[in-house]
Amino acid sequence: MASSFLSFSLLFISLHAADGFRYYYMGRCEFNSTELKDIEYIRSYYYNKKEYARFSSSVGKFVGFTEWGLKQADYWNNLPSYMAQERAEKERYCQHNIGNWYSNILSKSAEPYVRLRSKTPSGGKHPSMLVCSVFDFYPKQIRVGWLRDGQEVTSDVTSTDELADGDWYYQVHSHLEYTPRSGEKISCVVEHASLKEPLVTDWDPSLPESERNKIAIGASGLILGLILSLAGFIYYKRKARGRILVPTN
Repeated sequence: MASSFLSFSLLFISLHAADGFRYYYMGRCEFNSTELKDIEYIRSYYYNKKEYARFSSSVGKFVGFTEWGLKQADYWNNLPSYMAQERAEKERYCQHNIGNWYSNILSKSAEPYVRLRSKTPSGGKHPSMLVCSVFDFYPKQIRVGWLRDGQEVTSDVTSTDELADGDWYYQVHSHLEYTPRSGEKISCVVEHASLKEPLVTDWDPSLPESERNKIAIGASGLILGLILSLAGFIYYKRKARGRILVPTN
């Protein structure tokens, strides 16, 4: 994951005043490796959600973004002991903890699950399309491919980028346009760090998922109708037995 850009929150303090205004500051470490030169330590100061001053280890001093922030940054930059403390945070906190983050968080993985379905293509030279959707995997790097009768398919395949779900998980969707052949076997193949071997999902062309759902709903309705009919028949027979026939002249 050397190419990944990662950020971890270091410190978050919020102070609420009686009139509802909010002041807080937050420190973070941004890095793409465990090397000290690849780490940036940033401490940002906010007032009512607006950042007014920031210290960055790559700049080496505070920078102000508002009139008050410029004054505050100038004041902090002229405090030798405070500046020495801020400049040491990159090594003291960031580099000290990156090993723990990599071993306990970044090295973890989550296995994907696959959903394979058919879709009518909007255009193109083929009448059919398969969509292989891969969900809830981590880390981001993944490979999704297609096999047709055991041979890798390289043409008429399009894929989305890895899409972040916002909860550390990702999803990706691969599309295969094709002309069906009798007796063929088409599979979606997923390779990921969480898997000991590629995850192969075969397509069952016997009936599209939408049609299977329609049949299942129809069958359920038919069974329910038969049950209600039988219950009505039994009720009618019981009522008929309880009747007393009175002969008439």
